[in-house]
Amino acid sequence: MAGDIENLAGTAAPDPNRDAVISGSNTPRNKDESSSGANTPPDKSEKEMTAQEIEALKTRAILENEARNEQLTKQKGPTIPAASFWMRKEGNEFFDQVATQPSVFDDPMLAPHFQPHPKYENLHRFDPTERWTWGEEMKVTNRIDLKITIWACIAFFGLDLGRGNLSQANSADFLEDLGMGTNDYNTGVTIFQISFLLAEIPSQMISKKIGPDRWIPFISCSWAIVCGAQFFLSGRASFFATRALIGMLQGGFIPDVVLYLTYFFKSTELPFRLSLFWAVRRITDIVAPILAFGILRMDGIQGREGWRWMFLIEGFIMLSIGTWSWFMMVPSPTQTKAWHRPKGWFTEREEKILVNRVLRDDPTKGDMHNRQAITLKALWKAFCDFDLWPIYLFALIWEMPAGPPDQYLTITLRRLGFDTFQTNLLTIPAQAGAAVTIVIMTWMSEHFDQRAIFGAFTQIWMLPCVVALLTMPAGAFTGDGGGNVWSVFAVTTVLLSFPSPHAIHVSWASRNSHSVRTRAISTALYNMIVQLSRVIHANIYREEDEPIYRNGNRALVGICIANICIYAGGRFYYMWRNKSKARKWGAMTREEQSHYLATTSQTGSKRLDTRFKY
Repeated sequence: MAGDIENLAGTAAPDPNRDAVISGSNTPRNKDESSSGANTPPDKSEKEMTAQEIEALKTRAILENEARNEQLTKQKGPTIPAASFWMRKEGNEFFDQVATQPSVFDDPMLAPHFQPHPKYENLHRFDPTERWTWGEEMKVTNRIDLKITIWACIAFFGLDLGRGNLSQANSADFLEDLGMGTNDYNTGVTIFQISFLLAEIPSQMISKKIGPDRWIPFISCSWAIVCGAQFFLSGRASFFATRALIGMLQGGFIPDVVLYLTYFFKSTELPFRLSLFWAVRRITDIVAPILAFGILRMDGIQGREGWRWMFLIEGFIMLSIGTWSWFMMVPSPTQTKAWHRPKGWFTEREEKILVNRVLRDDPTKGDMHNRQAITLKALWKAFCDFDLWPIYLFALIWEMPAGPPDQYLTITLRRLGFDTFQTNLLTIPAQAGAAVTIVIMTWMSEHFDQRAIFGAFTQIWMLPCVVALLTMPAGAFTGDGGGNVWSVFAVTTVLLSFPSPHAIHVSWASRNSHSVRTRAISTALYNMIVQLSRVIHANIYREEDEPIYRNGNRALVGICIANICIYAGGRFYYMWRNKSKARKWGAMTREEQSHYLATTSQTGSKRLDTRFKY
C-alpha cells in the first residue's frame, strides 16, 4: 500500500484536530502547549491590553495555527535490523525527529474510508493523532527483531533441515541402500514438491482462521516427527510416503510466516527481514553437511546405516524448535501477554507506536482481524487478481536455471570422485556465497526502489555459468579430465552463489496485494508456483542424459535468456498500469475521489487510488 499512501498523503489536507508538530523542532507537540506563552493574564480584558500585547497574541495564534496545520514529512527510515547501534555514532539529532509518516489518516475527507475492521485485534491502540520519534520507533523495531525475526529464522532452519537432509543422505549411499536409482529420487522429489504445493492454500486458510501462532508450532512439531520416522525407511514405497507427508506438513509454513511478519513490520522493512529468512536456507545448507559429517560416522551402530541416525537425530532437533515456537509466538503486537509471559513484551505506548506505524504505512492491514477466515469466494477473487500474475510468472521461472545443478550437486561431486566428507564440505562455498548475495541484493532493491531490474540481474548472473556447463568437455564431468574436475566445481559454485530474488518477489507480491485477503492468498500462490517450478526443473536432468546432461543444460540456457525478457515485460506492464490509474485518479476532484472511495465496489489493487511497485 506504500504507493497508495504516497499518492493520497501527498494531497492530504491538514487535520486541525490532530497533534501538531512544532515548526523547526521536529519533536512531538504537547496538546496543552497552546495555553501557555504569549497568552495574556486571565484578569486582563481585551480593552485593557496594549497594542503590543494584542499584536503578540495575534502572532502567537498565527504561529500555533501554522504548526497545527504543518504536514508530516515523508522520510526514509532505517530498514536494517539494529541500525540504531551504529547510527548513534553520527549524533542524536535523527533519533529526536518525528518518525510518524504522512498517511491518509491525516486527511479528514479520506480517513473514514480507511478505518480498521471493527474486530481488528489492535483497534484499541489505533490512534491517528499519535506521534513518536525515530528513537522510540527504532527501540521497538529492535525488540521485534529480537523476538520475531530471530524466531522466524530459527524456525526456517528447522524447515530446511527437514527438507534438505535428503541431499546429505545421498552422499552416504542412501539410494543404493534402499535399492533405488536417480529416477526414483526424482520421483520422490516430485512427490514432495506436489504435496508441498497442494498444501499451501489449505494451510494458509487454516492459519488465517485459527491464527499462525497456533498453526505454525503444530505443523513444525508434526513434520519433525515424520522426518525422524525416516529412520525406519525400508524401500521405495516408504520413501514416497514420507516425502508426501513432509511436503503436506511443510507446505504452508512459508506463506504463514510471511503473513505473520506483516503484522509487525512496515512494507519497507519486510524485504530485508525476508532476505535474512531465506539466507537461513543457505546457512542451513552449510550447517547440515557439518552435522551430517559427524552423524554419518555412526554408520554401523546397532547394524543401522549412518543416514538413518541422521534422520532421527535431526528429527529431534526440529521437534525442539517446534516446541519452542509454542512459547515464542504471539497473536499480535498488542497480545503478547501469556501465563509464561505475564508482563508481555511492550508498554501501552510501545504498542501504540507498533500499531499506528504499520497502519500508516499500509491501512489495508487493518481490514481483517487475525482470527478471521478467508472464504472460498475471497480465495477465487484473489486468484483472479490478474495484476499479480506477472509476479506469479516470475515465481515459475526465476530458479529454473540453477535448480537442476543445485539438486544434483552432491551426486555430481560424488561422481567426480570426491568422498562423502569432501562432498559435504565442497557444498559449503556455494551456500555461503548465496547467503551473502541474497541479503546484499535485497537491500539494494529496497534502497533503489527497484525489483524487476534486480530480478533480471539474477538471470544475467546465471547465464554465463549455464553456458559454461553446456560447453565443457565430457571428461570434466566424469573425472577423466584430470584438473578439469575442479572447473565443474568452480562453475557450479559461482552459479549457485547467485543473488536470489526470492525475498524481493514475496515482499513485492505483498505490497501489490493491497488487502489482507489477497496478501494471504498471493503469498501462498506465489510459493505454490515456486514449488511447481521445482517439480518441473526436478525432471530436467534425466538418467539417460547423465553424466554431462547436455540436453538439460541446453534447456537451461534457453530458459535463462527467456527469463531476462520476462522480467523486462513485467516492469513495463506495471509502469503502464500505474500511468493508466494515475490518469483516471488525477482527473477527479477531491470530492469525486472521496465519493469514489465511499461507493466503489472495486477492492484491493483494482482501486484507482492504489499503485504498483516494480
